[in-house]
Amino acid sequence: MENSSNFIKSIMKEDLEAGKHDKIVTRFPPEPNGYLHIGHAKSIVINFGLADDFNGQTNLRFDDTNPLKEDQEYVDSIKEDVKWLGYDWDELRFASDYFEEMYNKAVLLIKKGKAYVDDLSADEIRQYRGTLTEPGKNSPFRNRSIEENLDLFERMKKGEFKNGEKVLRAKIDMASPNINLRDPVIYRIAHATHHNTGDKWCIYPMYAFAHPLEDAIEGVTHSLCTVEFEDQRPFYDWVIAECETENKPRQIEFGRLNITNTVMSKRKLKQLVDEKFVDGWDDPRMPTISGLRRRGFTPEAIREFVKETGVSKGSGFVDSAMLDHYVREDLKLKAPRTMGILRPLKVVITNYPEDKVEMLEAENNPENEEMGTRQIPFSREIYIEQEDFMEDPPKKYFRLFPGNEVRLKHAYFIKCEDVIKDENGQIVEIHCTYDPETKSGTGFTGRKVKGTLHWVDAKHAIPAEFRLYEPLILDEDSDGEDDENKTFLDYVNPNSLQIIQGFVEPNMQDVKPQDKFQFFRHGYFNVDPKYSTPDKPVFNLIVSLKSSFKLK
Repeated sequence: MENSSNFIKSIMKEDLEAGKHDKIVTRFPPEPNGYLHIGHAKSIVINFGLADDFNGQTNLRFDDTNPLKEDQEYVDSIKEDVKWLGYDWDELRFASDYFEEMYNKAVLLIKKGKAYVDDLSADEIRQYRGTLTEPGKNSPFRNRSIEENLDLFERMKKGEFKNGEKVLRAKIDMASPNINLRDPVIYRIAHATHHNTGDKWCIYPMYAFAHPLEDAIEGVTHSLCTVEFEDQRPFYDWVIAECETENKPRQIEFGRLNITNTVMSKRKLKQLVDEKFVDGWDDPRMPTISGLRRRGFTPEAIREFVKETGVSKGSGFVDSAMLDHYVREDLKLKAPRTMGILRPLKVVITNYPEDKVEMLEAENNPENEEMGTRQIPFSREIYIEQEDFMEDPPKKYFRLFPGNEVRLKHAYFIKCEDVIKDENGQIVEIHCTYDPETKSGTGFTGRKVKGTLHWVDAKHAIPAEFRLYEPLILDEDSDGEDDENKTFLDYVNPNSLQIIQGFVEPNMQDVKPQDKFQFFRHGYFNVDPKYSTPDKPVFNLIVSLKSSFKLK
């Protein structure tokens, strides 16, 4: 978060100056139950960035307290994503490493009369909890003796009870106006193998109980989380106080990142994967970090985008075009320019020698001279875009049509002389003539043309696949949860992916996965790491060249 100020940074500065801490310690604490998405990028940038501002420390900690939903696959992907975004953690931690300490703290609460074993079912606990306007009522098991609670909790640990048969609850206040303080469950039974601890445990701490203890154990000074955890802060502080931890971390909430036309729910993203709406967590339409990486977004662009959204308590929506803007800004000096034909139409230059091939010189990036030049073959037959030719054009159509002259990028003027059609009346190729005096770079000034077309030499063209993307979600403000007649999946865009076959310049023969290019007039593209092959490269559209979006 360098060169920026925000309310969290001010709090940290005041705490250091007041002598509350010797150094700032933060943590990024994902649960390994799915892949990280663009919303997590904000938490990563804030936690690592603020700690770096104060020469502090940031741990990567996996909140792995629910073995039923967690997997080593997610652990590995999260580590890869954090590193790709440009951050390195000081220590790698797992909540499951602290299960023994958490158990001991739960025993301490029982001994203090601050926790009890409850036999109510999950549904019954919900019924007893009350509502926002009505207080809850005490469980009939709330007044068990300390001795009985210690015995039952030990037997829970030994595996004597079935899942859901008993839970351990904090004893606070069933009439509290904050429902989170109405005797929340802090341990449940789950006979399941854990990715880190195997079958050692069959009871697991609840996230709201485990999280403050993890922060305290690790010496975290400022526990940064999104605003939906603000109502949980009183319980966070209660756990820290009643468990008598030596370190006293401070929870601070910030506004979460919401982006138009973008799903930010792990549950919904998993549904898209499970029901095959996408081809995996790394599908380029997905807002996951791995999906954005595969599509071609850069870590620099994502970091700048997150920093520009700022740090505040508010959680309004950010226009997805703003993220695209930062991608363009990052790529415009990095990505070589090249020509690709997405929907080919053959052009035969009838007065060009049949056996001649000449090499034309082109800049790789006019905005970055250090990227040098390349040689492009040119001969009698070329491909242009179908949309660049019309047999009967409207007014102010300046591309190719019968009798009209245009410039070929880096090459010559050509003029349309004839249109060749098949038996069905479909155009199969057009015949043109060229003017050898009009070669680019020769300083020709004899006449001007209004249209410039990109092209690829037909004899040397490399077949390529292009994948064009639209937003995955059609309605930017709704996900169907407020409409009883619709589900989230009803808002999935059926045209979010379009696959087309075309050609690229021959110098693209040796492209590698994740290479990025600007295709003249089309946009920025990335070589797909999953489907691209040496024989046929596959290019993902990252962003279009232009947008109406303006950065304020």
